[in-house]
Amino acid sequence: MEVTLKIDHRTKIGKTLLSFIEFFAKENKEVEIVDITKKSPYNPEFVKMIKEAEKEKGGIHVKSETLWTDLGLYSQTKGSKAYKGS
Repeated sequence: MEVTLKIDHRTKIGKTLLSFIEFFAKENKEVEIVDITKKSPYNPEFVKMIKEAEKEKGGIHVKSETLWTDLGLYSQTKGSKAYKGS
């Protein structure tokens, strides 16, 4: 009999189960791990774009605290509809 399991290796139970299976695979030839695939939760095309952008020169760095203001999408002046002051 062959069984395919999908284990989330990031969870406590997943880590425990995976180590349990790996132990039995090392100690006993009756249990065999055929393939371990660690699939990224990110879209491969998106990862490729990010890695390429990291290599480019001339990029700008923006603080996350001022991102919306820097993009012109949020105004912190009192007359503005977007003003969130007290």
